[in-house]
This record gives sequence, C-alpha cells and structure tokens, in this order.
Amino acid sequence: MTGQEKDLFTKELSRRKVLKIAGTAALAGMMGPLAARRLWAGEKKPNILFILTDDHRYDAFSCMGHPVVKTPNLDRIANEGAHFRNTFVTTSLCSPSRASFLTGQYAHTHGVVTNHTMWNDRNVTFMELIKKAGYDTAFIGKWHMPGDRLPQLRGVDEFITFTKEGGQGVYYDCPLIIKGVETPRPGKYITNDLTDFALRFIEKKRKNPFCLYLSHKAAHFGFRPPEHLKTLYAGQDLHLPPESDTWVTLTNNNIFVGAPMPMNMLYRNYLRVVASVDEQVGRLLESLERTGELDNTVIVYAGDNGHLFGEHGLYDKRNAYEESMRIPFFIRYPKLVRQTGRRDQMVLNIDLAPTLLDIIGAEIPAFMQGRSMVPFLRNPSLEGRDAFLYEHFPVFPIPIPGITAVRTKDFKYINYQKGTWRDQLFDLRKDPRELLNIIGTKAGKEALPGLQKRLEQLKEETRYRFFTHG
Repeated sequence: MTGQEKDLFTKELSRRKVLKIAGTAALAGMMGPLAARRLWAGEKKPNILFILTDDHRYDAFSCMGHPVVKTPNLDRIANEGAHFRNTFVTTSLCSPSRASFLTGQYAHTHGVVTNHTMWNDRNVTFMELIKKAGYDTAFIGKWHMPGDRLPQLRGVDEFITFTKEGGQGVYYDCPLIIKGVETPRPGKYITNDLTDFALRFIEKKRKNPFCLYLSHKAAHFGFRPPEHLKTLYAGQDLHLPPESDTWVTLTNNNIFVGAPMPMNMLYRNYLRVVASVDEQVGRLLESLERTGELDNTVIVYAGDNGHLFGEHGLYDKRNAYEESMRIPFFIRYPKLVRQTGRRDQMVLNIDLAPTLLDIIGAEIPAFMQGRSMVPFLRNPSLEGRDAFLYEHFPVFPIPIPGITAVRTKDFKYINYQKGTWRDQLFDLRKDPRELLNIIGTKAGKEALPGLQKRLEQLKEETRYRFFTHG
C-alpha cells in the first residue's frame, strides 16, 4: 500500500467512525430503551443458524406463489419471521457473493472478484468475530473460493467442506474434508449428508451458544435430485418465460456452453433439488424444536445469487437483471421479529454480517460496507437504502463484460464495460421484467443523468476498483 493509499484508508476509517456514531444514535432513537442494553439482555445469547444455498432464485418458493415447487419448511421460516422480498447480491456469482456474505464487503474490497480469484486469508469474517463473542462455531458445506484451495479460516471450531470438481462438489458420493482429511462418502446424497453433520453439531451438549454456517451445493447446476424425488413434478407445466429457448443458452447471441440441454429438463430437476433442500431444512427445524432451541435461534436462509432460466433469452447468472441478482432472504427470531411477514426495504448480501453482529450485541467493524437490518426487523415501516451498486468483473472465457449498475426503487441503469454491450435503462415501475430498454427514449434521457450521477456516487462511496481479470 502506497503512502497516498494509507492516507486515504485512514481518512475512510475516520469517516466511517463518524457515520457509525451517527448511525448508532439514530438507532437508539428508533429502538428507545432497548438501545441501552443488548438485544438479549437478561437471557442467554441466541444461537445462529445461517443456511446458504447455491443459485436459489428469490421466487422459487411456494410462499412466493411459484406455480410448481412446494417449500413448506422454507415457507415456515419466511412466514414466522421477516421475509425481505427486495434482497440483492452485489455480485451475482458464487465465490464473490459468498465472500461478501462472510465479510460484509463488496467484491472489489474483499478481493474475490470472480470464481477464479483467491481468497485472502487476511479477510476477517463474521465467524471470527462471533467466535470472539463466546460462540461455538462451525462451517459445514461448500466453500468454493475458488477451486481446491482451502483457507486458514479463523474463528471456526469445525470446518467440513469439499474440493471435488473445483470446489463445486457433486450430488452423489461427494468426498468431504473432515478435520483436514478427505473422507469418502459412498452412497451419500450431499444435501442430506451435510444436514447430518449440521444436526450433530447443533445437538451437541454445550455451555456456549452456537453459530453454524451451513452451505449447500444445492441448487447448483448438475441438478441431480435424491432418488425419491426423481419423478416429482413430472408432466407439470413449468411456466417458463415466453422468451425462453428450448435449449440452454448463455448469451444474447445464443452461444451454447457445453452440451446443449433442454431447458425444461434442467428446470424440472432444479425444482426437485430445491424440494430436497426444503426437506432437509425441515429436519433442522424439527431438531431445534425438539431440543427447545427453536425460538432461541436466529435462523437465516439465503441464496448466493439468482439464476436465469430463459428470461431475456439467457441462462446462468452474472447479469444485472432481477432474476440473476435478486435472492431469497428470511430471518426467523421471535424475540426480535415481533411483526412477522414482508419487508420491502432493499437489503444486500453484505448486510448479513453486520446484522448478525448487531443481534448478539457485538461491535460492527468500520471495514464492513453493509448495514444492519435490525431496525427493519423491529419496524417494517422504516425507510431503507435508496439505491445500491452492483458489480461484475469479466473473466475469460465467459462472454459477459464488466458491469456496474445502480438499482433504485424505480429504475435500474446498467453500464457495460466500454466497447462491449449497449447500456440499458429500465423503468421498474412500468416494466418489472426489464423487457424494454428506454435509454434512448425521452423518458430515458430524462432519468439517465441522475442515475449516472448516483452510480458514480456509489462507486466513490464504496471505493470501487475495476479488475480486468480474476
């Protein structure tokens, strides 16, 4: 780091301390007498169970009115807690998003900008900070930052993961790394297997509360459901979007990636894999209920990014469209969430870490770029952020350029790397499916300058840097 960079970093820390003090004062005003003590004063600290799935779209739930998939256990978390319906990732890609959940930072800050960029062991995770707060901790499941290199993960008592297929894992017979040793798991289905380990951890007799990060392979590509669900939803109309291609594509130019596969076959198996996740979440809820820990556990469910299944003629993620960047996010904790149900504030994956720290009364570090959701958990009517920055960094051979975008409540402006694709502007009030690019219209020309200015402000606020490769 140069001397100039150090000065800038010091100034940024000072600025954030001022903002943190101001934010704390504002929160105290909103929370009243509760602000004078920790949320769990007079009681033992809550357990934490964070369940993260891969590529689970925000709308692939029966509680979201999905016409096919049934998710009663996940619906229970949403219905008995806070359902943040406008949750987004700051980068719609596995590794960057997972690092953002852990660190509370944008990809350009924590450095994991693509699925091929190495995790920096100097990064501080919320797991490390929660461990210092007196918790028993475990990370069970998919690490994938990136490939087969595992981190020196501080603050984690138990670390069970896998490196097969470059860290993606496989649905059947996936070897797990347990206490540093790769262990064969013949005859095991990975979602069930990881849940088995999770149950062993949360059911241990202990003096301390626990924090479990359960990270599934499901519902990533491969889409192999367990045996008993292989015919689920057979013959049902999948209601794929009208612009969806019969065969899977990745780009607007309909360039096939790998072997061409029928979209309906992939999507049907995707929904079956989602159903298998729901079954395993049911086992976790049952265990917590049986042991009397359900209402003393902060349960968070989220996906690491969305997924396109034919919308805009596309497959996969990375793009700044709603289907790609929007995720499910549920928090169940009755001692804090007194008014259950829908939350409409725009929240981000980088908000998870400060939220969990806030709930347990731990200090939120200045380096975290996310914001605590605790005020929204208590009061659903509070105003949230007005806009946020989305970023994507290009990597060969994926034919998607660098992207920065700003999403507000009403508009989305997508700026593509110079010399690549045409910029896009959508009026989300009139065009929620983002089918009409209005950037060249009268309405678009009126809205564009303000959105461009807001995008530059967000880039400055987050100290955005562009990475040309990862």
